[in-house]
This record gives sequence, structure tokens and C-alpha cells, in this order.
Amino acid sequence: MLKKSLELLKQEAAQSGAGTLKRSLGAINLVAIGVGVIIGAGLFSLTGIAAANNAGPAVTLSFIIAAVGCAFSALCYAEFASMVPVSGSAYTYAYATLGELFAWIIGWDLVLEYSVGAATVGISWSQYLVKFLEKFNIHIPPQLVQSPFESVTMQDGSIVSGIINLPAVLIIGLITSIIIRGTKGSAIFNVIVVALKVGVVIVFIALGWQYIDPANYQPYIPNNTGTFGEFGWSGVLRGAGVVFFVFIGFDIVATMAQETKNPQRNMPIGILGSLIVCTILFILFGYVMTGLAHYTEFKNSAAPVAVAIANTPYEWLGTAIILAILIGYTSVILVDLLGQSRVFYSMSKDGLLPQVFSKLHPKFQTPSKSNLVLCVFISLFAGLVPISIVGEMTSIGTLLAFVMVCLGILILRKQQPNAKRPFRTPFVPLVPILGIVTCLVMMFSLPLDTWIRLFVWLAIGFAIYFGYGKKHSKLRKSQFENEE
Repeated sequence: MLKKSLELLKQEAAQSGAGTLKRSLGAINLVAIGVGVIIGAGLFSLTGIAAANNAGPAVTLSFIIAAVGCAFSALCYAEFASMVPVSGSAYTYAYATLGELFAWIIGWDLVLEYSVGAATVGISWSQYLVKFLEKFNIHIPPQLVQSPFESVTMQDGSIVSGIINLPAVLIIGLITSIIIRGTKGSAIFNVIVVALKVGVVIVFIALGWQYIDPANYQPYIPNNTGTFGEFGWSGVLRGAGVVFFVFIGFDIVATMAQETKNPQRNMPIGILGSLIVCTILFILFGYVMTGLAHYTEFKNSAAPVAVAIANTPYEWLGTAIILAILIGYTSVILVDLLGQSRVFYSMSKDGLLPQVFSKLHPKFQTPSKSNLVLCVFISLFAGLVPISIVGEMTSIGTLLAFVMVCLGILILRKQQPNAKRPFRTPFVPLVPILGIVTCLVMMFSLPLDTWIRLFVWLAIGFAIYFGYGKKHSKLRKSQFENEE
């Protein structure tokens, strides 16, 4: 239960020169990183699902409620990020408030989320690439877009088994090479990708707006069917739970703290700014989508956006949406890999993981060896394991981190009320408590297999911590030295 003092964390944050991460990110870069991971393919699918099954046209209200729920945690993250501008995000914050064991639990859990997320998104990216290329009569052999455990039935009735999902492997390798060359280069690439992705969303909103049929908004909040969550206000709330997961991702901005210029000012801007930008885009997107087609038309549709586009003369928008999904997945992979390597970096610097994960490239000042190890592991996972086994990228670990951060704010306000806080979470203790309650409700709504996966992964983590991390902990060693 040893804790890192705020003074020690601030000393680590103030370090510069060889062996430390290079500060090269500004506020705009951080907002772009946040937007890059928040806006993914989920926007194009979950909006239709929430409208058809839960909220109807009032899915726009669901987005607002979900954004408010996220804002509670985002405000707590912003205070910590301004106080402790060190790489590691929730892992570092837990180390300062709850102790080493809790910090390990959070760090190890975030590693799982980022790994599974990057692998899953890489496999989905491959599937969308195949669809996109087919529109131009370019066909990749099916053996090279599936794992060895999958097979596909061809038009002539023959069954072809997969060898490796090559596009998934290549995209993860390509993104890793960009990350290794430096955070600034990664940020520039991410800004370009995000600009293209957001551009497609804005084009959909702008072009679709003029073809909105006001009759599709009647009734705006459909009458409840008699079952909780199926329309009515309970449906709006259930819809908020569905689209809540579209917002998750702003927390990865906090992992970039040690590579941020003037982090006391720019970290809160990056965290809150990305949430605000995405909330505005999501509300407008949902409004136009449910205005172009009646919400009942999205029922059982795998591509609800295509249903909406069919009510405009712009057929090419369908191809543009697939391109936006490809671009969106690319930026999600980039930010997942960035976030994971920075959590590993912080844990390694503290001695809880081997030093290889914190050694920096002599020229680029990035944890290149860590990036390469993660690239091999995640690439093999994405290339050889079916997406059904990898599982969808769940958010239980991120929600657990949110709970810990909100709890950390309550603890730190009581233990160190006079500590310097460049950004202060408003309405404490109300905001952190609401953040904890919101996240716990979301966690308990997740399926049982998600919890089983979490406990199995944590069991592996405990074995590593008590077998390696605890013995090599730098904080523990320094504590013993001081006692002697």
C-alpha cells in the first residue's frame, strides 16, 4: 500500500534530457488525440442501434446524458493531469492516492484494454479494407484476410481456410513504425487522420441536413412499450448506456502528460476539449441520421448509416463512410498503441515491469523496444486469432480506471487540501461521487463473460506483481533504504 508522494511525481515530471520522454505536444495535438480515439466506427453503428431499439429520434438526448456522465470523470482526470503531469494516466494517479497494489491493478487492466482494443480494431480494419477495395474490383485472396481458425465458402461452393489476416498485421506494424519515430510525428499523422475522419462526419451532417423530413421526428420520444428501456424516458436512459461507450477514449489523453508542453494548461484543454468537440458532432450526427430515415427503419440493419444515405441523392457517401471507418480505426489503433506503451513505460520506470519497457530510442526518445514487443504480440493476435475469440473491445477496464480516478480526487482533496491545483474539479465531492456511481452502473450492466475475463487477467497480473514487481519496486527499495 506504499504511495508515491506528489513531490516525487512532480520531480519526475520536471525531468528532461536523455532518458526522458520529449515534450512536443500542444493543446491542439491533445484534442486531436482525444477526438481520434473517441470517434470510431461505433458512431456509425451504435447511433442506429440506440435509435431503433431504445430512444427513437431522442437518441440526441441520449448522447447528451452520456456526455454528462463522461464529463464527471473527465473533470477529475483534468485535475489530476494538471497536478501530476506524468505519463501513465490512471495508473500514476492511483499510485499517488491508493497505493502501489491498486496502481498495479489499474495499470495491468489498462494494458488488457489497449491490447485487446488494438487487436480487435486491427481485425475490423482488415474487414472494412476488403469491402472498400471490392468497390474498385480489387480482391485480396481470402486466405490472407482470415485467421487459420476461420474459413469462407466461395461462390463455387468450395471452402477456403485462412492462413493469416495480413492487412491486420500490416496496419499494426505500420502504425508502430510511425509511433517509434516520435510522438510529434505520430501527433501530426493523427491530426491529418482525424481531420479526414471528422471531415466525412461533417459532410454527412451538412449534405444530409437539407433532406431531413420533419415527419421522422414524430414522436420525438416514442411511447414506452411497457418494458423498461424500450422507448419513453427509460429508453432515452438505456440509449445513453448504449452510446456511452462511444465516448470512452478521452482518458488516453492523460497518458501523454509527460510528452506535453505546459501540461498544467494543455492537459485539461485536451481532455475536456476532445469531449466537447465529440459531443457536438455526435448530437448533430444523430439528429441528421434520424431525420433522414424513420428510426424504425434502422431495426436489424447492420449498416444504419446506409439506410439514412439512401434518402439522399448522394450514393457516393456510402463509400465515403466506409473510408471514414477505415480512417477512424487507423487513429484508434494509433492511440491505443500509444497509450499502452506509455502505461508500460511508467510501470517499468517504477520497477514493476522489466527495464526493456522504459528504455528510450537514442534518436527519437520513444520507448521503441516496448513498441516493438507490443507490435509483435498484438500483430500475432490480430493475424492469427478470430475476432470472435479476441472479443469486442469492452470498456470494463476503462470504467474501473474512471472509478479509481474519481475516488482518488476525493482522497487527495481530504489528505492534501492545500496542494497546488492548476485545474480544480468543480463541486467536489458531488462531481466525483456522480462519476463513481455512473461508472459502476455501467460496469454492472456489462455481461458476465466480461467480468470473467477481467478476473482471469487480474489473476495473471497478481502473479507477475508478487513474483516480479513487488521485489523490484523502486519505491519499495527506497523505503527500505530510508528505514535502514
